[in-house]
Amino acid sequence: MIDIPMEIAGAAILSPAGLDEAAIGRAMAALVPTGADLADIYFEAVKTRRWRLENGRVVGGGFEMRQGVGIRAARHGEVAFAHSADLREPALLDTARAVRAMMRHGDAAPPVAAVPVARVGGHHGLYPVVDPVSAPDAAAWIALLERIDALARDADPRVERVDAGMTAADQVVLVIGLDGRMHADVRPLLRVGLTVVAQAGDRRGRGSASLGGRHDLAALDEEALRRTVRRAVEIATVNLDAYPAPTGTMPVVLAPGYPGVLFHEAVGHGLEGDHHRKGISVFTGRMGERIAAPGVTVIDDGGLSGRAGSVGIDDEGTPADRTVLIEDGVLVGLMQDRLNAGLMNARPTGNGRRQSYAHLPMPRMTNTFLAAGRDDPADILASVDHGIYAVEFGGGQVDIVSGRFNFSTTQAFLIENGRVTAPIDGATLIGAGDEALRHIGMIGSDLALDSGEASCGKEGQWLDVGVGQPTVRIDRMMVGGRA
Repeated sequence: MIDIPMEIAGAAILSPAGLDEAAIGRAMAALVPTGADLADIYFEAVKTRRWRLENGRVVGGGFEMRQGVGIRAARHGEVAFAHSADLREPALLDTARAVRAMMRHGDAAPPVAAVPVARVGGHHGLYPVVDPVSAPDAAAWIALLERIDALARDADPRVERVDAGMTAADQVVLVIGLDGRMHADVRPLLRVGLTVVAQAGDRRGRGSASLGGRHDLAALDEEALRRTVRRAVEIATVNLDAYPAPTGTMPVVLAPGYPGVLFHEAVGHGLEGDHHRKGISVFTGRMGERIAAPGVTVIDDGGLSGRAGSVGIDDEGTPADRTVLIEDGVLVGLMQDRLNAGLMNARPTGNGRRQSYAHLPMPRMTNTFLAAGRDDPADILASVDHGIYAVEFGGGQVDIVSGRFNFSTTQAFLIENGRVTAPIDGATLIGAGDEALRHIGMIGSDLALDSGEASCGKEGQWLDVGVGQPTVRIDRMMVGGRA
């Protein structure tokens, strides 16, 4: 049976550079004398295409290509790393020798001529093996952006401006470990986003929405696209009538879906293995303890079909996994890459991710979400006498050590006597991740994931991720308004 990802990776990465398994085995053999307990070679080839529409006109497009190799070796936690944009065998061997020279332990193991390299086949089936960059011509991209503009303007006469963009990426990776096992993956990604400005008299409102996933342009769902445009228009027009947000400590209800980004930032990063190994997470040393209210279960799952945060294999060759982090309020798991897992006597969880071949992998989230509860979402809203209902979020900040965070909302409403009433402007949610977990009072049955817009930064590396949650009531949270 033909292993399509491996065939594509061979054609995109190995053949143009004149490489084969024997050459890779010779490069890996250069790392053996270091006595490394962990080593890998990571090849990557990426194509990216972008188009941009501003206020009714397509004003730009771009095409980028990136390829290279990163080589890593580690012994007892000491890591050496080098990378090269030249994939030919002399450069590959030079890169491996540079890593060997950086290791402090000299010749800790006898040299070998080559490490046998064996292909590990089989497609995971989480997303199709397609190239979203090369297939459509410019006319298809431009027509879709112009259609987004028309849909937004037709939706409401108050729409004054529409900006939209599309990004498609085709990432092909090959990962070879010290054991010589070679894994391949082909990762498509398509993302569409728009921002709408509406005006009524001297009042202006802004709304944004995005749609993305691991597929190509042909698989873009028509109804999902229309729903995304309508959502941006709705946010913009509702915000025309927004009042200044109240301030103080009050109950906050988070809508399902993308508001899960609050828990992604305030809780998820604190459950990445490296932060625990270094002792800098607010949750360090609390494994097995209750850190959240009963009923709170948080999961990271890189194996959700078609999601932007999914990976068939991570960037160390570990298959995608489903990791329960918090179960019924108790801390039970962490996200691990191979390095931290080895140092912490744990198992890798498929969370070893990197921005590119020029970056080291580290524990990173994939699709992280708060699992569904049993409460009716209508009952959750009805339980609040005075609070706010946060529907959409913009930017936020979190301190991993303390867990303190603040997130600005882009759409929120007052809750008065159990009813959602007036839209409010400028609401900022302020708190700490461990406190927010303990103050969760009700969890809805309406789990939803984001529509593909989420991305995540850590130590200067940016990756596509997924977030999600059901409707959630946090009984006590500080709400700040616009200064």
